[in-house]
Amino acid sequence: MGVFARAVSPHSMRPFRRLLCVLASCRSAPATHTAPGLPSDRTAPVFTRALGFGDRIALVDQHGRHTYKELYRRSLQLSREICRLRGSEDLREERVSFLCSNDAAYVVAQWASWMSGGIAVPLYRKHPEAQLEYFLRDSQSSVAVASPEHVELLSPVARKLGVPLLPLSPSVYTGTAEGTAEEQAQEREWRHRGAMIVYTSGTTGKPKGALITHSNLGAMVTGLVHTWAWTKDDVILHVLPLHHVHGVVNKLLCPLWVGATCVMLPEFNAQLVWEKFLSSEPPRVSVFMAVPTIYSKLMDHYAAHFTQPHVQDFVRAVCKENIRLMVSGSAALPVPVLEKWRSITGHTLLERYGMTEIGMALSNPLAADRRLPGSVGTPLPGVEVRIVSERPQEGCPCAVHAEGDERDTQVTPGFEEKEGELLVRGPSVFREYWNKPEETRDAFTADGWFKTGDTAVFKDGRYWIRGRTSVDILKSGGYKVSALEVERHLLSHPSISDVAVIGVPDVTWGQRVTAVVALREGHSLSHPELKEWASGVLAPYAVPSELLLVEEIPRNQMGKVDKKALLRQFYPA
Repeated sequence: MGVFARAVSPHSMRPFRRLLCVLASCRSAPATHTAPGLPSDRTAPVFTRALGFGDRIALVDQHGRHTYKELYRRSLQLSREICRLRGSEDLREERVSFLCSNDAAYVVAQWASWMSGGIAVPLYRKHPEAQLEYFLRDSQSSVAVASPEHVELLSPVARKLGVPLLPLSPSVYTGTAEGTAEEQAQEREWRHRGAMIVYTSGTTGKPKGALITHSNLGAMVTGLVHTWAWTKDDVILHVLPLHHVHGVVNKLLCPLWVGATCVMLPEFNAQLVWEKFLSSEPPRVSVFMAVPTIYSKLMDHYAAHFTQPHVQDFVRAVCKENIRLMVSGSAALPVPVLEKWRSITGHTLLERYGMTEIGMALSNPLAADRRLPGSVGTPLPGVEVRIVSERPQEGCPCAVHAEGDERDTQVTPGFEEKEGELLVRGPSVFREYWNKPEETRDAFTADGWFKTGDTAVFKDGRYWIRGRTSVDILKSGGYKVSALEVERHLLSHPSISDVAVIGVPDVTWGQRVTAVVALREGHSLSHPELKEWASGVLAPYAVPSELLLVEEIPRNQMGKVDKKALLRQFYPA
């Protein structure tokens, strides 16, 4: 129990004295987002700002503390090795794949890829060998980089494909980089250059590589920095994988852009997260972002270990005073999870909406009292959104229900609170699917809007996501049913710990509303019992007509359920 065991020791007043010290040294007013002397080009990579932050602590990981200057020097050294290997001082958008842990090695590999003029392709250690091979082959990577602990995993893949592998030495964490302090990476025109290829989860086929430019990244980062009021005084606790936009942009590039500190855990561990939340040792965590599954696991740990009222009071007080922002994303946040987390920590989780191809598009306001549980807020700076109908109207390709930006949303008369597909346009939208011109063309409307494939509605001055148009919007007996809405209600059942609602093809009903449920330990639940309970909170056509009990619902690293795979698992025909 770590810090919590100490909290109930004979010296139990000590944590409260620490808390009084915390209260006395509350955060000062937010600093300006751009310090004097820092580059103002919003399309330039984050490393171009690093020397301006000098000896400030950029990262804290299992290897120690790393300053901005140290990360810059080590990245520059690796960049030179990459350029020597390719025989050029500018890779001109050649792809550099890298497999690194959640630590300083990842940042060094990412920055070095950009310093070399290449496109960074982040890999993930839990991907099977066949998938790693697919990513290297599909991206046509000309160089692969691996941190010391992952060389053995990536080496056979690189050798099979004939891709040269650069293994990082342990000095990437502690070494003093060669060269003088005046040496800097080559200046380039960044705006239209490719920055990253991030692979989608592949729920509709093989994963597609979304090519994101430096201009796209700059728009994503500066929009979030402004909206979420990032400053150099922030400290974020990072527990997410680094091959998705959530982990890379929201949790890594944003803090590094403003000179803040990122505390990185190798992977999520509930006890370690709670200890970091409550620690009085600097740097103290002020920002946390995660997927709903992680918040659920943190609450499970809390319920199992923090049973004494004075410990619960201590937890709530410290979280409320030390941490200024907690964000949930990458999957729908059930309202019961939001409410329970608020009762534990005093924080109303900020929900937002984004995806690989567009970065973040919508966000609830920073002021917690203005957030609406279940909604994803309004457009971020520079982002335009539309909600359109599936059917043509009066010869037009679509009927626009609502259209808006960060300033306002206009609703078409007659389409108030009507659902439709969400479209997005703006500088954060990706350039293309790598080497897939047809898929790229199909992803956009004729007038340049990206088709998210998500169903949304605008009501109460906010946007609400109803789910994926294909898998989360069910049609049963002529009624449209939001699987996410049904899931939110079912999660408030006292016996249900997790749930996924799927639509099973049915000759009579079109689709049967089927609940795949994981129960809390020691609980039981029958289908008649569920129907009786659900009839009190759901419309008759939304009450699950089938109940499937499982020990655990499979989710990917970002907490998402592949509902098509779940459907194939239970109904292979």
